Amino acid sequence: MKLGLMLGYSGRGMNLPVERVKRCEELGYDSVWTAEAYGSDAITPLAFLAAHTKRIRLATGVIQVGARTPAMTAMQLGTLDDLAGGGRVIGGLGVSGPQIVEGWYGTPWGKPIDRLRDYVEIMNKVFAREAPVTHDGPEIKLPYQGPGAAGMGKPLKSILHFRHKPKIFLGTGARKSVVMTAEIADGWLNFGMRKGNVDTFVKWLEEGFARAKGDKGFHNFEIQGTIAVNVTNDIKGAFAAAKPTIALYVGGMGHPDLNFHKKRMTREGWGEAAERIQELFLAGKREEAIEAVPDEYVDEGGLYGTPDRIAQRWRAQFEGLPFTGMTLQTNQDEAIELMAELLGTRDTVGSSD
Repeated sequence: MKLGLMLGYSGRGMNLPVERVKRCEELGYDSVWTAEAYGSDAITPLAFLAAHTKRIRLATGVIQVGARTPAMTAMQLGTLDDLAGGGRVIGGLGVSGPQIVEGWYGTPWGKPIDRLRDYVEIMNKVFAREAPVTHDGPEIKLPYQGPGAAGMGKPLKSILHFRHKPKIFLGTGARKSVVMTAEIADGWLNFGMRKGNVDTFVKWLEEGFARAKGDKGFHNFEIQGTIAVNVTNDIKGAFAAAKPTIALYVGGMGHPDLNFHKKRMTREGWGEAAERIQELFLAGKREEAIEAVPDEYVDEGGLYGTPDRIAQRWRAQFEGLPFTGMTLQTNQDEAIELMAELLGTRDTVGSSD
């Protein structure tokens, strides 16, 4: 299994850990991932990192599709890949939620599954350069024909030739969207698959492969997981440190009637806890919402403890799952070194160790 490092998005200022990313590359890490919400964007930091690295793949986890047109996303990813030397870029896409899409970007929420399909199809047309790009989808049409149109839109073909097509991954979790991901994308950013529900997700992926054109299956499709790693002797303290973020996302990240993180926790088998966390959070009882996050839920989705416990938990919880890559959420150099040793990535490149 390949390893990745999640950088996420900024706080109040940008502080890219360039030396840590370079060390990951030395250790054989496959990818580095950025994100965006309503602060720093996902692509600019990768362009900066491209100038300081040689091999590690540059990936977004995720680009919010409401923020850019598909043509612009294809242009940015293609430009980044050409500057980085070709074959290094993964465009991970996601729909975000209506509060951000309409409240921050000022674009319609619409039908997100249809929008994702239109988005990917247009990006592939841009990358292919087979003809001037046109598209007549349920959510996106090129040339634009909606309100305010001049009626003079012209189909165009990219000036830039794409030496390597950037890969497209989708961050999805519900059945229809996961099936579509397996059908049209190059990879899946797992959102909610754990040991207890893996058979369900495998069936959905197989359904998507069956709908795809040509030879497609687990042998040529990437599945990227994400896992928090905290090397510590204070496991209870590590759980406590993880709970505020979980409570925020499950309780308040999204509209009360449409919260994908709450749905994810429910799919993972923790529906009662998810309901309670949201109820408390929306009532303004944040500390109680944090306390309502079960220790077992945190432990199930991450690696916490001594190196020996982390190795044991990795084997018990994650080995055997159909991941091709695992992205680490950690700020610890010790954790980065430990996981490289545990998964044997040091042997895949000429490490300086």
